[in-house]
Amino acid sequence: MSGTRRTSSKSYGMTAIASSPWIVVSVGVAVMVVLLAIALGAYRGRGPAFDAQPGPPLPTVGLADPEPSAASPTVTRSPRATATQSGRSTSRPTATRSTPARSSAPPSPTPSGSEETALVAPPSVSPLTGRYRVVESYADGFVGEVLVGNTSSAGREWTTRLTFPGARLGGAWIEGAPQGTAQRIDDGFTYRSGGDLPGGASVTLRFYVQGTQSRPTSCTVDGVSCRL
Repeated sequence: MSGTRRTSSKSYGMTAIASSPWIVVSVGVAVMVVLLAIALGAYRGRGPAFDAQPGPPLPTVGLADPEPSAASPTVTRSPRATATQSGRSTSRPTATRSTPARSSAPPSPTPSGSEETALVAPPSVSPLTGRYRVVESYADGFVGEVLVGNTSSAGREWTTRLTFPGARLGGAWIEGAPQGTAQRIDDGFTYRSGGDLPGGASVTLRFYVQGTQSRPTSCTVDGVSCRL
């Protein structure tokens, strides 16, 4: 009898649960509410001791500013005002580049003592002129002459030089003026006047030469070539 009662009671309980599912749902909701309450109580029980604390500050390394090089250009900035839509003015830096100053050129050396520069005057051209011609010709020689003229306004002495290859001077004289001095040289002779030739005047030198041709290799009056 007792076994029959136990079986009937179990089957009645299962039948009651199966016929009333809202009971299972109610129990599950109650369990979830209890668990949620427990969880909230545990979270509130932590308190401020479990709040996140800030960590230690990270180490920072200071960087030294680079020293400006003596040769590198420096950059300076000057503010430049610009207008905005609200009417306020904001400053914008503008870069200006300055170049390093260059060293000036070394001073030119100064001589220790003052030196005077000697001015050399160009050689002056003689105002005396000469013109050569043959007056007479002979079998063994000829008579020639040099017409000496003075183109300046002052009186001047003069010297005539003539060269002839292998010549023999027979004599030299001046027509209508004081006589000068003749001197033999290699292949010719020189004749120096006996006085000054007045300015603008002329005088004739004549000579007799043997053993050579009638045209001289050179003829000068005070270094100026004669006209042949």
